[in-house]
Amino acid sequence: MTFIVAGSRRRSLTSRAAHLSGGLTVFALLLLAAGPVGWRVGWWHFRFAFFTLMPWSAYIAVAAAIVALATLLFLRRAVGRGGVVMALAALLVSGVLVYVPWRWDRIRTTVPPIHDITTDIANPPAFVAVMPARQAEQGNTTVYNPEDGKKQAEGYPDIAPVVTKLPPQDAFARALETAKAMSGWVMVASSADAGRIEASQASRFFGFTDDVSIRVAAAPDGAGSRIDMRSEARQGRSDFGVNAARIRKYMAALKDRLDGS
Repeated sequence: MTFIVAGSRRRSLTSRAAHLSGGLTVFALLLLAAGPVGWRVGWWHFRFAFFTLMPWSAYIAVAAAIVALATLLFLRRAVGRGGVVMALAALLVSGVLVYVPWRWDRIRTTVPPIHDITTDIANPPAFVAVMPARQAEQGNTTVYNPEDGKKQAEGYPDIAPVVTKLPPQDAFARALETAKAMSGWVMVASSADAGRIEASQASRFFGFTDDVSIRVAAAPDGAGSRIDMRSEARQGRSDFGVNAARIRKYMAALKDRLDGS
């Protein structure tokens, strides 16, 4: 009788393996989602989301994947068709949940640990109109750090200004048109007299805001114009390469507009 009861309990436990993998996957998903939600509503600092919730989400997702894989390999009969489907879904979702923090960690280790990128490291474009919002958020300083310039030169050697034969007034008009056409950008201010355009863009999930300043001035040789850009994160030490990518995208769009003018 004891052996029958023990065997029955083991079968009961194995039949729940698929539910265990599904439950662990849901828990991991909730932890991952809680990171940006908690940061946005002010429950915790974004570092807690990145360095605590996200890693634990990955650890639990790994456990879910192991249980799901074991279920699919050894317990298909015990869990039945519905359990197989649940285990397969858990394996796929948990794989994604492991991939997300792995991808971000990989990006973080392959780009310079900086958050302030500019096409002119000797004299970066200034921020003016966005300063009240940055100060209200207690964001990063806008005083440019020369050490960032050294790291940028090593990590992003392609970041450079755009030089055109157009006079500053016409170049400014093209630069402003391009800025207004950039997806996700919120225009903050523009001044043709100062040759300055300012905008902001928030990330999709965490809502991190980066600020952009574009400067249009006469070229040093007096023939045409030079267009510089600066993109800086309000929060964090490393931007995961986002600001450099934004500058590349804008400058490429600007060149296309200038070539078509």
